Amino acid sequence: MRPDVVKVTLLLFIGGAMGRHGLGEFELLVLLAAMRLGDAEASAVTIVDEIRARTGRRVQRAAVYVTLQRLETKGLVSSWLGAPTAERGGKARRQVRVEPAGVMAVREARSALDNMWVDPSPASHR
Repeated sequence: MRPDVVKVTLLLFIGGAMGRHGLGEFELLVLLAAMRLGDAEASAVTIVDEIRARTGRRVQRAAVYVTLQRLETKGLVSSWLGAPTAERGGKARRQVRVEPAGVMAVREARSALDNMWVDPSPASHR
């Protein structure tokens, strides 16, 4: 099976800012994309584009909307309606900001992965 077809679901249980909430793989991708884009550019559409560009993964906009709502409920992101733009026919775009708790959750997720990544091969494969 091709590596780009294999889907792996990663669920990290992180202490600290996340408490007993899990941070799923897709939640992590959405947070990372929003962080890279920054407050001025992060929206569901640009997050989809960022994830596609960096991972090659096909991402549905609806999945990002649902994930952003979940992250907002957890207090990891906040959102607001930006100014209406002519390119959107006068409609406002919902902007996204990663809150300090979201940044901490990303750092904790990376730390957990780094700790697990150290020689991940089983002892029987050495």
